[in-house]
Amino acid sequence: MANNSLVKVAVTALVAGLLGGGIAYGGINYMSNNNVSTSSTSVPTGSNKSGSTSTTNVKVNVSSQATKVFKNNKAAVVSVINLQKQSTSSGWSGILGGDDGSSDSDGSNSSSGSSSSNSKLQEYSEGSGLIYKKSGSAAYIVTNNHVVSGSNAIRVIMSDGTKLSAKLVGTDSVTDLAVLKINSAKVSKIASFGNSDSIEVGESALAIGSPLGSNYATTLTEGIISAKKRTIATTNTSGQQTGYATVIQTDAAINPGNSGGPLFNLAGQVVGINSMKLSSDSSGTSVEGMGFAIPSNEVVKIINELVKNGEVVRPALGVATYNLSNIQASDRKSVLKLPTSVTKGVVIMKTYTGSPAKKAGLTKYDVITELGGKKITSLATLRTALYDHQVNDTVSVKYYHNGKLKSTTMKLTETTKALTKQSN
Repeated sequence: MANNSLVKVAVTALVAGLLGGGIAYGGINYMSNNNVSTSSTSVPTGSNKSGSTSTTNVKVNVSSQATKVFKNNKAAVVSVINLQKQSTSSGWSGILGGDDGSSDSDGSNSSSGSSSSNSKLQEYSEGSGLIYKKSGSAAYIVTNNHVVSGSNAIRVIMSDGTKLSAKLVGTDSVTDLAVLKINSAKVSKIASFGNSDSIEVGESALAIGSPLGSNYATTLTEGIISAKKRTIATTNTSGQQTGYATVIQTDAAINPGNSGGPLFNLAGQVVGINSMKLSSDSSGTSVEGMGFAIPSNEVVKIINELVKNGEVVRPALGVATYNLSNIQASDRKSVLKLPTSVTKGVVIMKTYTGSPAKKAGLTKYDVITELGGKKITSLATLRTALYDHQVNDTVSVKYYHNGKLKSTTMKLTETTKALTKQSN
């Protein structure tokens, strides 16, 4: 996603210079008494007409599979503009106390006393999107949730420059996906999804999008698949880790603004939706060529549910939790009564009435260490393991109660949304 601000691109020329002395060549005297030698190598005098040139008519066929993929799919890739209300106020309200003549984005005027306050839609950020479905008068676009997050309105710019209003169908912050709907009258091309499980490390990968915003719309970059299934931590807008995601890693150039755009294979199939890049590690070391895309198999699953329900319904345990690693060793021993070898897991601080955890017999200060056969070391791993299941699934749970390891099963009958309402 690219912020809508003036982007300054610095182009640095690399100049090779001669520093600290020259190179002496024996046998040739180029300088004589500080004057240019008048030998046979002197610059000739006379007319410069013989220095003209022209272009040739030789045509090179540079068509490649990458070129074909780009030509066949560029019309399915769009720029997505996040529009948000920006409040402005004016101290001048007219001589007779009326408004200053300005109006809101919907055409309505607003005034209050001696000043007026207007909320006008402005471009807040830009990203990319992919048209994947055309049905009657509607066409559907997949993009990233963070591209449209907080928007008051959304605009789509087609590859030919046509600007269209878009309606938000649904979003999912967990997978960072969103679906938009536009009028299909201007849609000439839709893209198709491939099987992301079939990709191989080393095969070519093509990214199309709007790096740094719509000024660079329909940019093609090429690389390879660097890793098929890379597990990375996900965070919310506050920077808090929320879980883990399994993504495709590529070295195709992905920059701010490419978010939400497609990653193609050489067959022209979408194998991922570009979502993020790694620009530096925890030590601040600069990183190049590490972009990540949400696998197409995950994308199709999520966007189908967003079209159907407007949201993704996920199960909930119905507990308030805390990372065991953040609790002092003395409290782990005296309060939780855990063996000294148990240092990672999730502590239950509260169970809600009627919740799956409550019904399964889990209580305050129990420590969950495994769910559905997967080890639980933190809140992030607990959420990831939980979201691998559906509502009404029955899962196994291992936990410590008063220092004793216990096992049970629980039926995931509640959703996060339902339990949130109950707890409020």
